[in-house]
Amino acid sequence: MGVYLVSIDGREWFGEEEGGHAAVASALNEELRRRGLPAYDSVGGPGAGSPAARGWFEEKVFPPMDGFEAWCREHLGEAERETLYGWTVLVPPSLEERVELPYGSGYWEETVIAGAPQVLAAAERLATAVGLPLDLVPATGGNLELTLWFFEGGAAEAAESRPGPWSEDLDAAFYTAVYLRAAQYSLRHGCPMVYS
Repeated sequence: MGVYLVSIDGREWFGEEEGGHAAVASALNEELRRRGLPAYDSVGGPGAGSPAARGWFEEKVFPPMDGFEAWCREHLGEAERETLYGWTVLVPPSLEERVELPYGSGYWEETVIAGAPQVLAAAERLATAVGLPLDLVPATGGNLELTLWFFEGGAAEAAESRPGPWSEDLDAAFYTAVYLRAAQYSLRHGCPMVYS
């Protein structure tokens, strides 16, 4: 049990049944039109079929965030911090300002939507500041890939061979990697990311 950050497909994004996000998708499109931006109507994904057949992004977010938040305060401005991790839904369209909607979930009272290009820029800046070795960090082609790498030995081995600020707090490095890879995945596959 726990909270997971996962990618979803068009069926889930536009779905009106339980677990669907149709109301959020519709309200987002209204806000995009109000801002003079194109609607987000074409939700992609890495392939057809079930999640097991096509692969998807899923990471368990469970370590304490204190170190990560301290890194963010040290290396990012307030607006960048809010952009990086102050959202509940991540979408591929560029959003200079987050979209706040009055739709709650099991974890939050409202939905806050951020654009993956902005999240990626903030995550890249933080990753650079702490020296996160992105050539070693998995690029998330499989379920729980980052979670397993960080907490079952891969990161500890990398920390020995490539020490740096990142290796001094692997929980904080994990969150840095998760937000960066989530934004990359959202942009690469054209799909939203949500907490489940």
